[in-house]
Amino acid sequence: MTRYALAVDVGGTKMEAALVADDGTLVPGSRSRQPTGREATSASLTAAVDAIVRHALAVLPADAELVGAGIGSAGPVDRTRGEILPVNMPLARGFGLVDAVARAASTALGRDVPAVLGHDGGALALAESWLGATQQAGASLSIVVSTGVGGGFVVGGAYVPGASGNAGHLGQVRREGGLTLEEIASGPASAAWAREQGWSGATGEDLARDAAAGVAVARAAIERSARAVGEALADAATLVDLDAVAIGGGFSRVSADYIDLVQQALTASAVHEYSRRTRVVRSGLGDEGPLIGAAALVLR
Repeated sequence: MTRYALAVDVGGTKMEAALVADDGTLVPGSRSRQPTGREATSASLTAAVDAIVRHALAVLPADAELVGAGIGSAGPVDRTRGEILPVNMPLARGFGLVDAVARAASTALGRDVPAVLGHDGGALALAESWLGATQQAGASLSIVVSTGVGGGFVVGGAYVPGASGNAGHLGQVRREGGLTLEEIASGPASAAWAREQGWSGATGEDLARDAAAGVAVARAAIERSARAVGEALADAATLVDLDAVAIGGGFSRVSADYIDLVQQALTASAVHEYSRRTRVVRSGLGDEGPLIGAAALVLR
């Protein structure tokens, strides 16, 4: 009998859910999303959870074994209490995400469904190590560069959550001028910096378009983001001794050479030979990675 997990991924602009089989494939028709955003509250997140969980479980095969729900969320998270304290959703601080998912799933199926919470970066790292770009790495870090910047570690094939579940929260490390990496390198931060330089666009998509068209300030914003990410990764590689770093997230695709720019910055910034040889690779799982990783929290 095929085992399935309900996978839920909660981010700063959207949340998604899907059914994932024990080989890591998403069940067709099970995936849906709802908006989140900076104005999200506990009430709006509860409604969104109910909608996406009902949608996913509606296509669960009648004879299937659902082993539980795995949840990856923007952080910080509190794994003990099952709550989130998200930087990009301040009004939802303390939201009981585990209870909301478990209650929605249990209501849909008429039985108790256990739920496990992890940081979204950790979930992505687990997915990449299982089926993606870091399968052969003994120690890896996977990060998302998008609305926010998050990350997670896998060592010896095992997710490393840390004491509270927040290990790998790279976006909140301090960089130049006391800013966090997220405040420098994320999509919204990069667009805001470009506007301060006189650029007239608004979004990461606008930056991608204008940089491709030769607009110097748009290209400079992309290079600034990649340089900051690469320098932070050089520190992480020095501290943890990484084989590889996988990068995903919408803003990581802002230019065709973004991953190469990050690798160049890491190599130039790392002070030891072992950290200079850390490989930077693009996520091998694309937009499905966070959901596969959430499922892996209960499937593996």
